[in-house]
Amino acid sequence: MLLAIDVGNTNITIGVFKGRELKATFRITSKAPKTSDEYGAALCNLLEYNNIPPQKIADVIVASVVPNVMYSLVSAVIKYFGIHPVIVEAGIKTGIRVAIENPRQLGADRIVDAVAAYEIYGGPVLVIDYGTATTYDLVDESGAFIAGVTAPGIQTSAQALFSTAAKLPEVEIVRPKTILAQETISSMQAGIFFGQLGQTEYIIKNMKKESQLENIKTVATGGLGVIIAKETDLIDVYDPMLTLYGMQRIQEKQTRRPKSKS
Repeated sequence: MLLAIDVGNTNITIGVFKGRELKATFRITSKAPKTSDEYGAALCNLLEYNNIPPQKIADVIVASVVPNVMYSLVSAVIKYFGIHPVIVEAGIKTGIRVAIENPRQLGADRIVDAVAAYEIYGGPVLVIDYGTATTYDLVDESGAFIAGVTAPGIQTSAQALFSTAAKLPEVEIVRPKTILAQETISSMQAGIFFGQLGQTEYIIKNMKKESQLENIKTVATGGLGVIIAKETDLIDVYDPMLTLYGMQRIQEKQTRRPKSKS
């Protein structure tokens, strides 16, 4: 079985695969620093809680945008599973070609999403990930990553509003009944929601127009993406597990790493 570990700015999302079948998913926070033993114990406990014996894990792949987590996390995988994990980074086989000015600047999460969207849904494809940042990444029909846009995430934008405007309360991020808001809460919800929806549609339309690619499919992922995806016809597919599937596809392309002797 494969253990896929996606380290984001807020959460670490973990998936367990048997072949290409996703058997279980769970999350732990990435904001609180942990030792290798804390990571190891957490991973083993979560696997056992999901009726997956840790000794059944044969391969591990890690994609991370949080460098300071990596030493303890990788050490935990080696210590508790006896496996040297595959790290999604420049130089590994992914199945896509990063055709931008500085490929090494591209985050592991964006590479993984691009791989999954291209392999599962075909190209050309525009991938939108609604995370801490909202990213829009374009892969052409040959599997080349040709362009990307980075914008503040929905929660990030909302948090900036709550924290910098003293009299504005923290509100739930939902679609209000109308954009014609008449009080503070729905006014903020309208601004957050419809602002993000407008941004999404504008960027999709213009990336399609300027790329001059035909029949681009748009695939969205990320927790809050679901509230945007269901409100616009410009998003064709919402796949909340896209990143994990991308990691599984990348793992398939790697040669098996030796297990640790320790």
